[in-house]
Parts: sequence; C-alpha cells; structure tokens
Amino acid sequence: MKLETSAPRDIQNKLEPLQDGRFRFDCHPGVPCFTECCRDLRLILTPYDLLRLKNHLRLTSSELIARHLELKPDESSGLPQAFLAMQDNPRRTCPFVAAEGCRIYADRPSACRTYPLARATRKHAVHGLVLEAYYVLHEDHCRGFEQDRIFDTDQWVADQGLVDYHEMNNLWMEIVTHRALKQRPLTAQQMQMVYLAAYDLDRFRQFVFGSRFLEKFAVAEEDLAAARDRDDGLLKLAFRWLRFTLFHDPVLGLSNA
Repeated sequence: MKLETSAPRDIQNKLEPLQDGRFRFDCHPGVPCFTECCRDLRLILTPYDLLRLKNHLRLTSSELIARHLELKPDESSGLPQAFLAMQDNPRRTCPFVAAEGCRIYADRPSACRTYPLARATRKHAVHGLVLEAYYVLHEDHCRGFEQDRIFDTDQWVADQGLVDYHEMNNLWMEIVTHRALKQRPLTAQQMQMVYLAAYDLDRFRQFVFGSRFLEKFAVAEEDLAAARDRDDGLLKLAFRWLRFTLFHDPVLGLSNA
C-alpha cells in the first residue's frame, strides 16, 4: 500500500506516511488559503461519489456525466475512471466552489473529505479484511497545518462523515485492484459494462428492472429490495454483478428458472 508510487505523479513527492496516526490541521473561512485546494484538480471520483453528487444536484446519472465528468480509461487495465471536470477559467476552479466554500459540502467527494490525508487500501489475501494506511499530503499553499486542532485518523473519519464512503469505496476497491486486471486489460464491451454499472446508475436500474436481468441472475430478496429502494443498495448489486461477469467471482448466482 504505497501511495508514493501509485498516486498521481504531481503529488507523489508531497506524500508522507502518517507515523503516529495524529496530525494538526483545520480548514475554515478564516484560514488564509481557504478554497485554494479547490482548483486545478485531477480529482478521481468513485461510483459512490457520483451517487451522492447526482442526488444532491437532482440530476440523473447521465446528466451528471454529461455536465461535470470526464471519463477516461486507465492506461494499463482499461478500467474507466471518472474525473471531475474543472471550470474553463484561468484558475481551473472546481464547478462547486464559491467564495464562502463548497456548495455541495453535505455530499462532497470522498477525496475532498479525506484531504489533507490520502488513504491507501488493499484486501488481505488470506483473511479478506481491508487493510488501510494513511498519508499526509503537504501542499505549498496549505495553511491548515498551522491551525490548532489535532486529530487522529478515527476522529478525522468521523468528523468528515467518511464512514459510509469507506464502506462503499472498499467494495469498489475490490474491483479496481482485482488481480485479473493485471493479467489482461478489459475489452471494449467490458469497459461499457463498467461504465453502465459503476457510473450510469440510473441506466443500470433500468437494466436490472427493465430487462431479463432478474431472470438470468439469482438475487436474494433482501438484496433485491435494497436495490429497488435505495441507490446504495443498487450500487452494491452493480459491484457484485461486475465482479461476477468480469472476473467470475462467486458473488452472484445464475437463476435456475
């Protein structure tokens, strides 16, 4: 779990492992650099980020993609990645930032919540538990480290409302770090499957409930009810479908009907 080599190149030399689990930081309008970190970003969004954003903005997933995202395949795996499109102005500001701060604060993306930390995760090969490590991202403009508040990682996760994000992002991590992607890149058809299930959730809902999906796949009643009633339940089903169809992981069954 070394972000120093897997993180974007422009921040690799700014990452330091969080040694004792504690750090000094605060962010509020009184900090001189307030909102300076909300511009010129190469911000990767997770599927759960998109779920929260589309509902906050009252957009369909297709509308969110068209208005605010740039989708690009990962060069090695072919896995589609979603980037938040910056505004076309000299500072390349985030489309959701204002002078008073973030206009989507209640549903801001997980990377924004985690900052100034970065979280690396992997699934243990033997017992299957998610292992995590935290890094501190030191950027020249940031004055938040000069503030008085001190957090440990558990306090920061709770303070920033990251618990639900971590749960869903851990499920996504099982896909993006799957060993099969290291053996062969996705085909064009498989890339479209990921695009549908991970990023265009409203269309995936139509696929599940408006096609022969439920005739082909055996979905437990409680999982089906969750997928019908809640977007996060639907996204969990989408992740299981991707693991089953892309990698043949035994997380979904075929119907006997």
